[in-house]
Amino acid sequence: MALGGDVSAIEAHNVSRIFGSGETRVAALDDVSVSIHQNEFFTLLGPSGCGKTTLLRLIAGFDTPTSGTILLEGSDISLLPPYSRPVNTVFQSYALFPHMTVAGNISFGLEMLGQPQAEIDETVGRMLQLVQMEALRDRRISEISGGQQQRVALARALAPHPRVLLLDEPLSALDYKLRKEMQIELKRLQHETGITFVFVTHDQEEALTMSDRIAVMNQGKILQVGPPREIYNRPAERFVADFIGDSNFLSVDVTNVSKSSARITLRSGKTLIVTVPDGSVAKGPATVVVRPEHVQLTKVKSKAVLTGKLKNIVYIGTDTQYHLQLADETPFVVRAQNRRDLEDSYQVGDELGIAVSENAVQVLRD
Repeated sequence: MALGGDVSAIEAHNVSRIFGSGETRVAALDDVSVSIHQNEFFTLLGPSGCGKTTLLRLIAGFDTPTSGTILLEGSDISLLPPYSRPVNTVFQSYALFPHMTVAGNISFGLEMLGQPQAEIDETVGRMLQLVQMEALRDRRISEISGGQQQRVALARALAPHPRVLLLDEPLSALDYKLRKEMQIELKRLQHETGITFVFVTHDQEEALTMSDRIAVMNQGKILQVGPPREIYNRPAERFVADFIGDSNFLSVDVTNVSKSSARITLRSGKTLIVTVPDGSVAKGPATVVVRPEHVQLTKVKSKAVLTGKLKNIVYIGTDTQYHLQLADETPFVVRAQNRRDLEDSYQVGDELGIAVSENAVQVLRD
């Protein structure tokens, strides 16, 4: 990611979008503020109905905020119509012209802008090369695959070189293998063009794969913004921890708090010193999250922080999931990567220890 200048590509300040009134009032966006850097791949991630597509539509100009402002490179665009914004959108349905050729679809928007034909031809050639579709330039849209259509939609949106490209779940209609390939392709295109990409998805793995930063949304609010590694390893709230990846949640007592760390006591009686979100944890009951792959099973229970009975073993190829029940009946999952030179030495019914390092535990905000 190469960030350019001090001015953000997109800024939303206290943006709300209310639909209906009275008892039917729905806050699709509730006082949302966020800053999206220039030249970054920024993802809005959350479940259906969380407000991510509403925010994208406000940036595109297909809707206007009930309150708040949206800035593009420092200028207020909240009330500008879509055609007056240097922003393009790739829709989930692609919205291509089926009777036109690949090249014709890419050139259409440039023709509407009144660009000279020589300039249009040069841009179309460059876009076809960028999305690796030169050999199919004269094919009709009805004669190419779904993945190829997605590339054409991207090329058409990139051709006018918008300052921001908005992508509304454009990979959802593709099969798993092609979707994985296109994730890498999208990241390559963003890197090569230097255009700010704002991507909407409900797919956590997709967001982690492509993004420079992720905004996790729920019920019209942004709960946390950060790089993928931070969002995954240091979720600030239970929803974020639960929505992204697999998680174990444990009830603990926070017995001491300093500026960036806290002493916690587990129900097993063991204590740990763990890092905490600044200023967001107080003494008393709390919840911590532990990722299944950040802990290890051991037969030496005396050296473990937790102990539990092995209830089930699930082999899923790349790794194995061990489902345990702790002494207080809390379920707990441990995940271990499979190796061909190691055989599984654990059996259902075994009483096992769970080794937990201090940096594997995250205290969550209430």
